[in-house]
Amino acid sequence: MCLSIPMQVDAWEGDGDFAWLVRGERRERVNMMLIGAQPVGTWVLTSLGFAREVVEPEQLALIEEALSALAASLDGDYDSAAWFRDLEAQR
Repeated sequence: MCLSIPMQVDAWEGDGDFAWLVRGERRERVNMMLIGAQPVGTWVLTSLGFAREVVEPEQLALIEEALSALAASLDGDYDSAAWFRDLEAQR
């Protein structure tokens, strides 16, 4: 199973097929051929060195919350009432 991680376009490299993306302290060269050129500052989902899709701000917030919940559960500090309030609202 692969987990796609949101990263932000930071700079373009040469021919336009590759860009440098950042997430916190992490900087990675990513193939952009699946989604095409995106402006610097755009958030995209990345997996295995490829940008897979552009992420809108609303999606980004939900993904970040899910990643935070995952990190909390791995740290043994998961509180089900504190995460995924958007799903609770849909009940």
